Amino acid sequence: MHGFKLLDRFKSTQVHALSPQDSNPCSRGKLSKCKFTNTGSVAQALLPCGLPTTELLEPSIDSYLKPIDYVESLAEIYRRLNTCSQTDKSLLCIEQFSILRGLGDPKLLRRCLCAARQYAIDVHSKVVLSAWLRFERREDEFIGVSSKDCTGYILECPMAALVSGYDPNSIYDHCQCGQDNLEAVDNQILMGNEGSSLEEDSDVSFCIGDELVHCVRFKIASLSSPFKAMLYGSFVESRRDKIDFSKIGISVKGMRAVQVYSRTGRVDLFCPEIVFELLSFANRFCCEELKCACDAHLASLVCGTEDALILIDHGLEERANLLVASCLQVFLRELPNSLYNHKVMSVFCNSEARERLAMLGHASFLLYYFLSEVAMEENMASNAAVMLLEGLEEFATEKWQKALALHQLGCVMLERKEYKGAQFYFEAAVEAGHVYSLAGVARTKYKQGQQYSAFRLMNSLIFKHKPVGWMYQERSLYGVGQEKIMDMNTATELDPTLSFPYKFRAVMKVEEKHIRAAITEIDKIIGFKLSPDCLELRAWFFIALEDFESALRDIRALLTLEPKYMMFHGRVSGDHLVELLSHRIRLWSLADCWMQLYERWSSVDDIGSLAVLHQMLSNDPAKSLLWFRQSLLLLRLNCQKAAMRCLRLARNHTSSVHERLIYEGWLLFDSGHREEALSRAEKSISIQRSFEAFFLMAYTLADTNLDPESSSTVIQLLEEALRCPSDGLRKGQALNNLGSIYVDCGKLDQAADCYMNALNIKHTRAHQGLARVYHLKNQRKAAFDEMTKLIEKAHSSASAYEKRSEYCDREKAKDDLNMATQLDPLRTYPYRYRAAVLMDDQKETEALEELTKAIAFKPELQMLHLRAAFYESMGDKTSARQDCEAALCLDQNHTDTLNLYNRTQDQATRSI
Repeated sequence: MHGFKLLDRFKSTQVHALSPQDSNPCSRGKLSKCKFTNTGSVAQALLPCGLPTTELLEPSIDSYLKPIDYVESLAEIYRRLNTCSQTDKSLLCIEQFSILRGLGDPKLLRRCLCAARQYAIDVHSKVVLSAWLRFERREDEFIGVSSKDCTGYILECPMAALVSGYDPNSIYDHCQCGQDNLEAVDNQILMGNEGSSLEEDSDVSFCIGDELVHCVRFKIASLSSPFKAMLYGSFVESRRDKIDFSKIGISVKGMRAVQVYSRTGRVDLFCPEIVFELLSFANRFCCEELKCACDAHLASLVCGTEDALILIDHGLEERANLLVASCLQVFLRELPNSLYNHKVMSVFCNSEARERLAMLGHASFLLYYFLSEVAMEENMASNAAVMLLEGLEEFATEKWQKALALHQLGCVMLERKEYKGAQFYFEAAVEAGHVYSLAGVARTKYKQGQQYSAFRLMNSLIFKHKPVGWMYQERSLYGVGQEKIMDMNTATELDPTLSFPYKFRAVMKVEEKHIRAAITEIDKIIGFKLSPDCLELRAWFFIALEDFESALRDIRALLTLEPKYMMFHGRVSGDHLVELLSHRIRLWSLADCWMQLYERWSSVDDIGSLAVLHQMLSNDPAKSLLWFRQSLLLLRLNCQKAAMRCLRLARNHTSSVHERLIYEGWLLFDSGHREEALSRAEKSISIQRSFEAFFLMAYTLADTNLDPESSSTVIQLLEEALRCPSDGLRKGQALNNLGSIYVDCGKLDQAADCYMNALNIKHTRAHQGLARVYHLKNQRKAAFDEMTKLIEKAHSSASAYEKRSEYCDREKAKDDLNMATQLDPLRTYPYRYRAAVLMDDQKETEALEELTKAIAFKPELQMLHLRAAFYESMGDKTSARQDCEAALCLDQNHTDTLNLYNRTQDQATRSI
């Protein structure tokens, strides 16, 4: 009822607009504005805006679709995917992509895009989706790689995308790009031998000016129905040996090309100007085969942006579908650079050009979805983002498409501080069925001084729907006093992954002069969800305490996530602040850095390790090995986007071929191309035997379910890796992995030796493997003690608490799992364990609640499967089926869930 009390409070006071971003020159989106606070003189010099204040902090509005009930939405998508026609499946996969965006799993999103490309039928969709998949891997950042280069697979092949038709089973096959060049050479040799016979058997001539072009009548007649009627019908031309073509609009060279084509069916010996003449001629006389040949040949000539800009106008004028597709493909595969070419943007944003694209089927929701995603990622407030989103709205046909386009337009307008426009779009998105857009409506009302109206809107939303964390978070912005704090706490309780409540509570403690407590609060979310804004905030606090070493650590770690990050409301670049802080502490030598890296890596201090690597790269930015190490840490921290960027930089900076192959192998592995990753590793080994090449090969093979023969191969590869030179950090990882394979093979003594050797070189995580060995030898106390050692040593210990719970009694296990959840709410095993215990105790309702509260903010496969099993055991077949469908939407091949789903389906059928 506290919401109603707050309404009364609003009615008794006048609410003024808070629009700090409009009035403050140093405002920025993440931390809206600053007020100067009294800090030490040194700290104040380093804090040009002072410390942030709670009244001016606000979270961003997420720019993707956000269902009220994720499970229901995922289940519906799965049902529709199972029942839709093949022609609808590709676009439905894109709808699935838009729903899953909110889960933040890059691999899941790539799987959706791959499925969309797999089921695409028309050339346009294939071109857009293959370019989108390429963009997701950011191949544009590779040095020495052009937009037309092919990965070797049909999935992303630019030439395969220009072939219309449905062939879902071939999508992961190798393409024919390498063979096409050989065929072209053979064809040219063949054409050279045929030239001598072109004048033979001519029985009709076409006059162009004073020149004659000799042709074979039936060959020309076979080009189209109009020609057949002209040459064999009732027209006077059918009785003439010479036909005047002077006013047709074709040159003598062009007509000679027509007669060559009529005899050979080839156009690839002619220059582009002549082929354009042929294309125009084909359109005039309805020569469909000639038109297709010209279209395909011209499409193959498009090599770069300048070519595409010239050729696309001709393609649109002559309605050459493949040529236009090829030009679009170049623009799309050059993204994001294409966004900064005004000529390219005019193709997509000019209304007349858009209309011409649409007439050929090359303007679609899919195209503008891809373009607008890239534009928003580059600059949310840019004019390009607005214009492309307007295109997205124009081509939206389904309800979800309209909702997405309108919501994203609202987000962009909000970022541009155009609050009335933003409100209009958010309200339209709500009308289209997107409830989350009400948060945008409330925010725009608040920005326009209507705080009470914003609060009332969110209050109504909470009462109408089953509340979720973001609802309370949004309402907290418009509340006052204790009610605001209560809403923040409720938001965290419902969704502990929301960062804003932690930031708010931390800044509130700073305002109360409890900076250490503020750091403790922000540590809670940094411990399991690393983000630049939270690291920035903690760095502010450390500067205020004049703990410059810790501040510098956080800023360096922040810059590994976002290298161009601007701090203090966009006033100071992160790099500049690093330089300023470096004068306040003792700088480490290269030897010091390696020692610090070893120490922090060993103590599982990933943020500290990132900071050390950042310093080392500042001194030697071309050191590919360091970029690679940084990528490993970022993957461990679940920062995949930043990790892939570091891997690309490692690949670009290396000077040796064998190293480049290794880094390319890891990039291919992370994008699902295991065979190609193995191939890269083998090529690298053939050039030079190295630790990393053998390790890549072993890791890739071990990623699948291993049979005894494969396990033996992996063991041999890891042993070969350990014989190669490397440092203790990597050798410790190899020993740890080798121990894990030995355990899976039942060779416990060999596994224990591996783990002990890893611990001897300070690979701290080996405690976990050794504990597993003790457990399998029925030495439970030793296993528990081993995990306790890991907890004591590791900075990040949530996984250690989770694993230790397997080696103790139920009550102690419960305590450990509660601690694991407190440290990292995203870990799902503790929820599943507690739910299973409750179910064993016949507390069915409590068991379901335990899973449901976690699924609400993380709809994860294993939790959905377990809840479905609980529902089945309780006789609730409808709920069981829905959870199965939602789980299968995340992984359609999950065997246990498929079996459970089929069982519930059979039971439902029998009960009818």
